[in-house]
Order: sequence, then structure tokens, then C-alpha cells
Amino acid sequence: MTMNLFDDPVMIENQQESLGAGAMVLRGFALPKELDLLSAIDGISAEAPFRHMVTPGGFRMSVAMTNCGPLGWVSDRTGYRYDPFDPVSQSPWPAMPATFSELASDAATAAGFDNFVPDACLINRYEPGARLTLHQDKDEQNFNHPIVSVSLGLPATFQFGGLKRNDKLIRMPVTHGDIVVWGGPARLRYHGVLALKQGQHPLMGSYRINLTFRKAA
Repeated sequence: MTMNLFDDPVMIENQQESLGAGAMVLRGFALPKELDLLSAIDGISAEAPFRHMVTPGGFRMSVAMTNCGPLGWVSDRTGYRYDPFDPVSQSPWPAMPATFSELASDAATAAGFDNFVPDACLINRYEPGARLTLHQDKDEQNFNHPIVSVSLGLPATFQFGGLKRNDKLIRMPVTHGDIVVWGGPARLRYHGVLALKQGQHPLMGSYRINLTFRKAA
């Protein structure tokens, strides 16, 4: 029987939802480490502050971001790329905390992708109204490794599509502690986040943080 990639999410275990072949939501997976994660984010952003990058077309991104790990994702008028240095400080990006890399590896394994060792973590900070337009993650050198996306703070609506921009979309709520993992046949599926709604989270106030782990090199 062939699985339709674009059916509604299917609950396959108590806290796991299939989004089709190669894609899964792990509900609440990050909750046991939430305080360690938030403390690490504070340390990283003190060293490499959040900033609104500019797209190659000259548009200011609504999501503020920073990075940690050997490589950081950068966008400016010259294009999208990974760079070992923060373009603001000209210093290496902060080291990736062990809490981060261990969580990413454990989540990838739980979703069926063993031996995932990320070398980049994009840290996106959303305020109400911020959104992430539909896109593919394709700036990495190869696509044999999954993407691991951790949600913290305010709830958001994650959009997950197909391999073409106009394929049918799944719209799915993600809340504090949820992790979405996609790889294999799902690695290049389009995805995005709808505009964040107003709200207050007990730990993070009016913000949502997303940690996106990748193997870039």
C-alpha cells in the first residue's frame, strides 16, 4: 500500500504523528530539557545577538535569528549561505551546547534517522506577526541528513507541503516542546510557519523560539 504524503497527520504512537514517509512530529519531546535549552539560548544570544537578516532581494526578514555550531546560516544581498563566522562580529558562531546536539540526535533517532550529528543550529525568534514563508531547505551540501525543528514558547501553525510549491499543504499546530523531523523522501518538502498570533507563554512571554538543526557540510 502506498502512503499518500499529503494526507492529514496520522497518530502512530502516543506522542508521535506521521506526516508521511520520512516526516514525523514528536509531541512534547523537548519538554524534559526545556530549562536547559532556554538557558543555553540566553547564553548564545548574549554572544551573538538576534538580528533581522536581509534577503537577496533586499527584504528584511520578519523573524529575528542567530546561530550556534561550526556553521551558521546567513542571508544578505549576496545570497543565502553557511558561514563559520558571524558577519556582525567577524567571530566564530558560539559553540553548539551538548544539550542541543544530544536532543537533535535523540529526536532524529526517534523519527528513524540514526547517527545524526548536526553542525549548524539556526535559532529563530518570532514575535506576534512574524512568519516564515514557504520554502525548501536546500543550502546544505547533501540531503542525506534530516532536518530537526524544535518549537519553544508560543504555539504556531506549521505548514508542510510537498516537493513542489503548489502541492497540497498540511497545516499543523506546534506547541512548546514539540519537534518536527523530516528527511529521506521528505527532505526537500516545502514548509513554513504562518504569522504568529498574540499570546503569553509562562516561560517565554510573547515570543516563540525555533531551533532548526542541520548537517550543512
